[in-house]
Amino acid sequence: MSWLILGTAILLEVGGTLSLRQSDGMQKRAWTSATIATYVVSTYLLWLTLDRGMAVGVAYGIWAATGVALTALAGRVLFKDPLTPVMLLGIVAIAGGVLLIELGAH
Repeated sequence: MSWLILGTAILLEVGGTLSLRQSDGMQKRAWTSATIATYVVSTYLLWLTLDRGMAVGVAYGIWAATGVALTALAGRVLFKDPLTPVMLLGIVAIAGGVLLIELGAH
């Protein structure tokens, strides 16, 4: 169950970051509200994951790293942000790092 909660926290954090982009410098109220709400709920779910016993280094590392990778990919799809071969290599490195963090926790 902790993994499902953490996965939801990650998706909400990514959604919050994408909403932040849409908020036009926090000028658009609906997008600003979505940004704040998703960040608050995401952080709460991260706390809940920790409360259920997942190690902080594992939970936060996966939350942050996966969020970075998914945000970069979504930014490319939704906003036509750049996604260079070097950036893709970084995403692969992030995925490897997340895997190593998880494997090292056991």
